[in-house]
Amino acid sequence: MCMDSEMTNSYDHKPGKKIGILGGTFDPIHTAHLIIAEAARDAFSLDEVLLMPSGHSYLKDDRAQKVLPPEIRFEMARLAAEDNPHFTASDFEILREGNTYTSETLRALRELHPEDRLYFIVGADSVRSILTWKDPCVIFENCTLLAAIREDGVPTEEFLKAVDSLRSDYAADIHILEIIHYLVPEKVERYIIETGIYR
Repeated sequence: MCMDSEMTNSYDHKPGKKIGILGGTFDPIHTAHLIIAEAARDAFSLDEVLLMPSGHSYLKDDRAQKVLPPEIRFEMARLAAEDNPHFTASDFEILREGNTYTSETLRALRELHPEDRLYFIVGADSVRSILTWKDPCVIFENCTLLAAIREDGVPTEEFLKAVDSLRSDYAADIHILEIIHYLVPEKVERYIIETGIYR
């Protein structure tokens, strides 16, 4: 059960919007990310979707293959967002110091823009593991979760069980999106080839 928590940075917009947030390391950003973002925007009439690369990812920065610098990942997100007027690449997390925590991001956005409705877009695997994240109750209290399930992802029965559990145990507002497999967007592919960042 979640207890009440206090709320706590900035994206450029008009007040009172329905804002989708798709976060991730984006190393690199894939077409699947864009498909998920567009599916969420369409299904829930979102005014805007923020493509938000993580800053210091405490879950991934200790891997043998290090995550690329945030400035590069942000540039790939910016390129990926360029052709969709409803997408905005956001440097909200990469400008903050320390580890990146979804709960702190959502709390900060809610405090800065209390008139907006926030929709945090996640994959089925994140739904399954979200209780291991920092302050999951803060996440549930500050947004609606849009959970994308792909045909190649977490087994549907397991995913739906996790959704039901979060709804009943934490009063999490979760809605389901059905998504498909992915490739790297053309502009991002060109950027990767031209910069040689994975060589």
